[in-house]
Amino acid sequence: MSKPTVEEFNGIYLDLSKQPGRVKFAEAGLGWKPSAGGQSFSLDGEQFIQCQWSRGARGYEVKILLRDSGVIQLDGFDAEEYERVQKVFKLFYGLNLEHKDHALKGWNWGKGEFGKAELAFNVQNRPAFEIPYTEISNTNLAGKNEVAVEFSLPAAGDETGTNGHLGGARSRGRKSGAAKDQLVEMRFYIPGTATKKENEEDGENKSADGSEEEEQHNAANLFYDTLMDKAEIGEVAGDTFATFLEVLHLTPRGRFGIDMYENSFRLRGKTYDYKIQYDNIKKFMLLPKPDDLHTLITIGLDPPLRQGQTRYPFLVMQFKREEEVTIELNMTQELLEGKYKGKLNARYEQSQHMVVAQVFRGLSGKKIVTPSKDFVSHHQQSGVKCSIKANEGHLYCLDKSFMFVPKPATYIQFENISVITMSRVGGAVSASRTFDITITMKSGAGEHQFSNINREEQKPLEDFFQTKGLRTKNEMVDDSSALIAAALKDADMASSDEEVVAARADRGSADEDEESVDEDFKADSESDVAEEYDSAHESSGSGSDEEMADGDAGAESDPQEVEERPKKKAKTGK
Repeated sequence: MSKPTVEEFNGIYLDLSKQPGRVKFAEAGLGWKPSAGGQSFSLDGEQFIQCQWSRGARGYEVKILLRDSGVIQLDGFDAEEYERVQKVFKLFYGLNLEHKDHALKGWNWGKGEFGKAELAFNVQNRPAFEIPYTEISNTNLAGKNEVAVEFSLPAAGDETGTNGHLGGARSRGRKSGAAKDQLVEMRFYIPGTATKKENEEDGENKSADGSEEEEQHNAANLFYDTLMDKAEIGEVAGDTFATFLEVLHLTPRGRFGIDMYENSFRLRGKTYDYKIQYDNIKKFMLLPKPDDLHTLITIGLDPPLRQGQTRYPFLVMQFKREEEVTIELNMTQELLEGKYKGKLNARYEQSQHMVVAQVFRGLSGKKIVTPSKDFVSHHQQSGVKCSIKANEGHLYCLDKSFMFVPKPATYIQFENISVITMSRVGGAVSASRTFDITITMKSGAGEHQFSNINREEQKPLEDFFQTKGLRTKNEMVDDSSALIAAALKDADMASSDEEVVAARADRGSADEDEESVDEDFKADSESDVAEEYDSAHESSGSGSDEEMADGDAGAESDPQEVEERPKKKAKTGK
């Protein structure tokens, strides 16, 4: 019997695609084409290293593990096609089709197993689910025994955001990664300790009998380190061109080391590590802080950085202006004079914030945005001190936008602004010194309010708004008469309050004298001192503030006598 050259199956879904297609197997590899037409997919058979048969979402699934740690899923086979598929992989690729049954108990505890291409969660030696390493974007130690695993997010509506350079199938945008609901994080609780075998070539870690030494580690830490290594989160292809240590970040808060590579940079913190592609950088701003001591570097990211459930669309770094560094780029002369000619220097010796900005610009190709020359504050600075709700920060006027830092970092483009309203909020005294700015966005996109701006900054801001052609509305002029009236009214109320206080001071405890005479009261009892100064009596609230103040300084009375004192008669209305 002659060997078949091609085997074909219909109604097969590639990587959870929404539309079925037709898959063909041949000695050279496989090919898949959607039935409704569209982009086809092919794969070289030499890439296959393992194949598995198991129940899937639409029948039975064939999972193919690749040499580059990628995973291909073909779903939609019938149970009767098992033998046929088994012969295809045996004859064409020399692989045994492994039959795998999934755990269906629904248990949430089991054992994590690190394979070549995916992390499997096994329950009673059966996989409950698998996570391909190509789907993992980041992992962090969320606690002493807890590891958080973050999954790739779509960069656009028709993309999935997967690590394409690792060969993930979802990098082709055929999985449901761009669906409305998507799993973005999973947490594993890993108690106790685990052993890690150390087997070095020099044999230093071997015991006297030649066996390998087993080193005890925290189980969660070992799981985290292994996942970082398998998913290649901590490592980036290529050499590190430059490294900056312990850079202070205001958003997200903490100190991170920055490793800069050819296509991405990495933030290394004590708890969190991030790998960010230069393509994700949308804005790069160099903002001098008005304290004349620091400079802020603000980087806008899309998609934003995620830390648990919190998203950070901006990184805000703070540098001391006077702090200088000397750095030599770890880059060959050919690369420096070729790809980065005119963009990077071999050696830098200047302020740290300038070095970081220039290296970022050279590697990412992003333009550095600085504050507009059309705006200078009353104190000859580029930023204006203000607040968003309870968060203090600085508002910077750029050539085409506003930027508020550090938290919450807010970016507002001029073209999206409908009107800017200047107004006073608060009492007469505070309103005379400060004012608020409310920026209303077009198309009902909401508004941004910046409060507690120094009154001296009104003129520079108004001039800048006029220069940029921004529509403004000044409610401060309309409020002037109302403020004057409020100030006069407050002055009258203050004077009347002083008269009332003086009258009360003259009267002493006259309020209590108006009460009916207590017939049971004994004039020669020591409790009269207790009634005037006893702290328990004051807590009832019947005494005035002056009496409470005196009570704090008064002598303590005998609790026995206070307890025996008869109560005063209740006051009755007439």
